[in-house]
Amino acid sequence: MTVPRLRHGSALLLVPTLVLTAAAGCGGRQDAASTDAGGEVTCEVAQDTRIGIATGNSTGVYFALGNAYAEQLGATGGKVKATASETGASVQNIQQLVAGRFGLAFSLADTAADAVNGTGSFTAEQPVAAIARIHTNYTHVIVRTSAGIKDVAGLKGKRVSTGSPKSGTEVIANRILEAGGLDPAKDVSAQKLDLTKTVDGVKDGTIDALFWSGGLPTPGITDLFTSAAGQVEFLDVTPLLTEMKKINPVYEAGTIPAATYKTAADVPAIVVPNVLLVRNDLDANVACVLTKALFDRKPQLEQATAAAKEISLDTARKTDPVPLHRGAVKALDDLGAPQ
Repeated sequence: MTVPRLRHGSALLLVPTLVLTAAAGCGGRQDAASTDAGGEVTCEVAQDTRIGIATGNSTGVYFALGNAYAEQLGATGGKVKATASETGASVQNIQQLVAGRFGLAFSLADTAADAVNGTGSFTAEQPVAAIARIHTNYTHVIVRTSAGIKDVAGLKGKRVSTGSPKSGTEVIANRILEAGGLDPAKDVSAQKLDLTKTVDGVKDGTIDALFWSGGLPTPGITDLFTSAAGQVEFLDVTPLLTEMKKINPVYEAGTIPAATYKTAADVPAIVVPNVLLVRNDLDANVACVLTKALFDRKPQLEQATAAAKEISLDTARKTDPVPLHRGAVKALDDLGAPQ
């Protein structure tokens, strides 16, 4: 059995419906929060509860923010503790959340919308709910200057990293390639790699271009532009935004400021929000505690990644079409989040 790499504690993961003893050879025990029994939401959790958090690649913002969030949950002194794990990100996160391997998952909003609608990577509607909208992901499309790539059509025949398998990056990469008139399965040599291996490949010339969807700044991209300055550049894919919005209206135009990666000018980008997901049957009091901690401990989260500065009560409820968990609704009401 493969166990995701864990941080901040032992391998204790949430199973939403029952307590299990892990199978021999996997090690550890899995603690559980009970399923939602209905009734009044008090935001009080009586028993020790450990939540497994599904994040993303180790050099991405999900991982940095997820580990900081786990630390801050532990620092509150309450009954809910957490352990963050490196994963392949959005699609995989949702699959493992639904399967009970994690209790909370980071996801791009477009992938989360596919999950609740049973479209895209999902063949049926998934039983997930959001506790909040969080920071924005910026679609980075970066090419080696020596490859002579000027637009998405120019990626034809090139070695292109489309991100980890079952990641939100892979979803967006394939959609952008298709919007640009390319077949991801035939027209590019797709390298389905995590960000660390992708950056290494671009540096050594075995990869011509990469897709990455992440917050600002993403540490792995910072490393690339620092160590390979002058050898890489951003590709503007915003001319394809109209086609992308036909697939999902959540896609928007954004800008990666020049100061982020010390580029010569601001970079136009396609952006998409992120959401934090739980199963829709999670104990409402646990969901309430998770939500309150996200906002109560925001200053500490900002110390781990600048992307956390975008977390805001003003946008917290904007998770449509993904419903808010009723425990999160209680928390956001208590915190005074706008309706």
